[in-house]
Amino acid sequence: MYLCWSLFFFFFFFFFFFFLSMYFNMYDYVVFVEYSLYQSSSFNLSYIIYLDWMCLIFMSVVMFISSMVIFYSYYYMGFYSYSFIRFFFIIFIFVMSMLLMVMSPSLLSIMLGWDGLGLVSYCLVIYYMSLSSYISGLITCLTNRIGDFGLLICSCWLISFGSWHFLFYSDLYMDSIFYLLIFSSFTKSAQVPFSSWLPMAMAAPTPVSSLVHSSTLVTAGVYLLIRFNTFFFKFNTFFLYFGLMTVFFSSICAVWEYDLKKIIALSTLSQLGLMMFSIFLGFSNFSFFHLISHAMFKSLMFLCSGVFIYYMNDNQDIRHLGSVCLMMPFSSSCFNISNICLCGIPFLSGFYSKDIIFESFSFCSYSIFMYFFFYFSIGLTCLYTLRLFYYCMLSNMINCYIYIYDFFNEMSISLFFLTIFSIFFGSYVVWFFNFNLYFLYLPFYMSIFTLFMVMIGFFFGYELSFYKLYFKIYLFYFNFGYMIFMSSYFWFFYYYFFNNFYFITNNLLFWGEYYGLGGLSYLISNFSYYFYLYLYNSFNLFLFIFIFYLFILS
Repeated sequence: MYLCWSLFFFFFFFFFFFFLSMYFNMYDYVVFVEYSLYQSSSFNLSYIIYLDWMCLIFMSVVMFISSMVIFYSYYYMGFYSYSFIRFFFIIFIFVMSMLLMVMSPSLLSIMLGWDGLGLVSYCLVIYYMSLSSYISGLITCLTNRIGDFGLLICSCWLISFGSWHFLFYSDLYMDSIFYLLIFSSFTKSAQVPFSSWLPMAMAAPTPVSSLVHSSTLVTAGVYLLIRFNTFFFKFNTFFLYFGLMTVFFSSICAVWEYDLKKIIALSTLSQLGLMMFSIFLGFSNFSFFHLISHAMFKSLMFLCSGVFIYYMNDNQDIRHLGSVCLMMPFSSSCFNISNICLCGIPFLSGFYSKDIIFESFSFCSYSIFMYFFFYFSIGLTCLYTLRLFYYCMLSNMINCYIYIYDFFNEMSISLFFLTIFSIFFGSYVVWFFNFNLYFLYLPFYMSIFTLFMVMIGFFFGYELSFYKLYFKIYLFYFNFGYMIFMSSYFWFFYYYFFNNFYFITNNLLFWGEYYGLGGLSYLISNFSYYFYLYLYNSFNLFLFIFIFYLFILS
């Protein structure tokens, strides 16, 4: 019963917030609600809700994707079980934390929603309670906590300005506050050098990945920077390179990856880099447009991958998923639609948001180096997308003994609705919110350059699929499989700089460890080992002592 009411709740508020956002945008309305929680003398603690068209349409997207994910999980996670009830309430708390962060202009309530997202995401990543899930959840939680320190220091710093309501004082802040905000947003949105936690968070269930990595957790940092948008962000070349490096490195790593969910996670990372790049170019509205359109087709891509994993005996290796389109045509069609939306094929959702960013970038006075790498990222996106299509749809299937086909169930209904919105949502948003009123006059060769790079990426992706045997070089796979050493560079630093140091090899610096906590832990572990042997061999030990004493007494 609670599932039906929650679906009705989420779906109703999706339509309510969406049409209300159009009304607010049409008449340029803003609703500002202040509720006083505690007041004593000159101290006033109040909670404020700030609703404008940007906040409302983002909440409508979150509500719609949450409703589809919960309806999808009805069949995927198994209904009428205690694990599903626990899963449902964790998802509900997660969505409420996201709405708490979105609605309020106060940095204090944003901090509450921000911490709620981080802690609940840890519970979702370790949901399967395996060793790999615990390691992934720990890395996810600790990396996000690094950014939380920056936001906590920033919220304490704002007390000197008299209020936590950043909308009214954003032009008066010093640059140090913006640096802390950008640092916090980079950790939450997994930008370089904090990118390694996002592929590791794929240990979570697939519906969780669809919700967390499309419209909630990873987009929280991007949304925070859009809200704090000031002149400090415009044409900030230093942070512009971080976004470009995120796009480039994540796309390269996706080319060498064979895990289905990790490839989609790396494509999410690439699109997050594009959003950050457009924010620091000064196109915050375009970044927000790409944020909401990307949420639709990326959640569809994750849910389609969940269908493949569900019917293929929990297999996530794309080399074992070939010819799946013959047995699951509907799910494969939805998956391919989300793929071509990601590539920016004209007249789909991804095209409207990505093309306006790329064309607007052509009017910025940057070097040919940045221009080349920015457009090269389009080709890389199409390259790993076509590689994913080849392995999942065209290559020979290894698990040929499995007989699978499309069922008409809750998962198919969720895929259908998300597919409709992935196709039409981008064009509707452009028409309703007038993003297409910018007049961009470019030469013909620059206008078709984006489409040309898409075709080049498709061509190289097709060629790369035939040369897969020649690229199994240990160095390349080791570099790109470990995300350019982002997830394991501490081990290499230890091995090459610490272990080979002269004093360490001669054991001259280990006395502190031996006579300190290291030696104490070694002594306790040895004592526990002997105590363990005593407990589990007590009968033999008592018999030996009895015979020994009997021999002495006799």
